[in-house]
Order: sequence, then C-alpha cells, then structure tokens
Amino acid sequence: MPEQEPMHWLDVQRIAEALCDAHDDVDPVSIAFPRLKSLVMQLPGFVEQPGHPCNERILEAIQQAWIDERD
Repeated sequence: MPEQEPMHWLDVQRIAEALCDAHDDVDPVSIAFPRLKSLVMQLPGFVEQPGHPCNERILEAIQQAWIDERD
C-alpha cells in the first residue's frame, strides 16, 4: 500500500475528511479557530509547509468543509 502524501493547509477537503473521522464527537459549527488549528496540526500526516502559513480564510474553508462532510 503506497504511503499517502502529507496534508498541508491548502488540502482543505482531505483535512475536513480526516477531522470528521478523528473527531466525530466535535461540533464543527461551534469550534473556535485556535482549537480548530490545533486539531488540524495534530492530524496524522499533517505537515505545515514553510511559506504556507495558516490564516483565518483557510480555517473558515476547513470549518465549512468539515460541516459539509459531517452533514
């Protein structure tokens, strides 16, 4: 089985799917961005790339994708 590519901040859909699997007890609608950022950074396979920092726009996209994935 080939190793999966690492996830980065711009892999919004993959991150949302991983969050949905790993944290089905968390309501993505009410999560605060600092906690969301922390949960993403703890995901297996997540690697923060130099020059691609996280910002509010990325966190909003991840949160919305997570909500959509859960529903």
